[in-house]
Amino acid sequence: MRNKLLYLLSTLFAGVLVFDSCSNELELNYQRYFVNGKGLYEKNCQNCHGANGEGLGKLYPPLTDTAFLSKNRSSLACMIKNGLKGKMSVNNVSYETEMPGNTALADIDIAQIIVYITNSFGNKQSFYDQKQVVADIKGCQ
Repeated sequence: MRNKLLYLLSTLFAGVLVFDSCSNELELNYQRYFVNGKGLYEKNCQNCHGANGEGLGKLYPPLTDTAFLSKNRSSLACMIKNGLKGKMSVNNVSYETEMPGNTALADIDIAQIIVYITNSFGNKQSFYDQKQVVADIKGCQ
């Protein structure tokens, strides 16, 4: 009886572990995108937007404004891929600097950068995947 009970408990415990590890695929993807996005941000964005997303005075806007990032979420991929010209306001500060596009970045790279910036620097937004980048870039062309 004792052996059956131990077997049942260990089988149940193993089942819970397997179920838990399989049910977190979205969380695993989020973590992968976040880590890769951090490296891509450091290489491609940090010079202008700063190590902590603080921006560079009145030259380059910060990435710490959650409201701006949320409101413009579907435009972020276009901004990264194609660049940005013209006047914009972030945290009630006007910026009129040209941001060069980075056409060399793959869609997955752009998605990873977006996951990083929208979940760093005080921002807490949701996952953003490669399919969303493709759809958003189609919408901006």
